[in-house]
Formats: sequence, structure tokens, C-alpha cells
Amino acid sequence: MIAVINGAMAAHALSSVLGDSLVDSFQTGVRYQMFHAILLLILGFQPYEQFKSKLILWLIVVGTICFSFSIYLLSTRELIGIEALKMLGPVTPIGGSLLIIAWFILLIKSLKK
Repeated sequence: MIAVINGAMAAHALSSVLGDSLVDSFQTGVRYQMFHAILLLILGFQPYEQFKSKLILWLIVVGTICFSFSIYLLSTRELIGIEALKMLGPVTPIGGSLLIIAWFILLIKSLKK
């Protein structure tokens, strides 16, 4: 839901006040949030006996929050007037790393089956 709202906001409200590169960055956050929301839904429908890894779920949730929400805030920091948000720059790659780790563990678990 949040990804859909943010995507609509980027397309309709932010596109007129932010530059193209900032809107593109914001949309990257939206895409990654939506991809991982879909992944969480798919994993959530797996029988518990087949999918027991809470670690993967937590990596996806925390990684998505760190990655997407830091991009949202970094892209709009001038608009919302909080220049101190610049410090969130390192949070984005940390979130991306958590997502990569989650996908890697998921790949390994899938190959073992």
C-alpha cells in the first residue's frame, strides 16, 4: 500500500517540484519496496513446515525499510526542509546489502531443496 501511495505521489505531486533525477531515485525506492512486498506475500503463503526462516523475512523487512525509506527521505530532503537527512546516505547501501543477503540465503535454501 505504501509503495502504491508513494508511486502515485512521485508521478503526480513530486514530478512538478523535484528534478528528474530525484524523482527517478524516489521511483527506485518505490520499485524495490513493491518487489519485496510481493516477495514477502509469496513467502507468507508458504506452508510453515516448508519455510521456517524468519531470518530471511527480517532481512527483507529491515532491508526494504532501510533502502526504500532512506531513498524517499534523501530524495525529498530539500522539499521537506530537513538538510540533516543527508546523513542517511550510508543507510541506503546497508539496506541494499541486507536485501542481497536475504536473496542469497533464499537462493541457497531453494537449491538445497
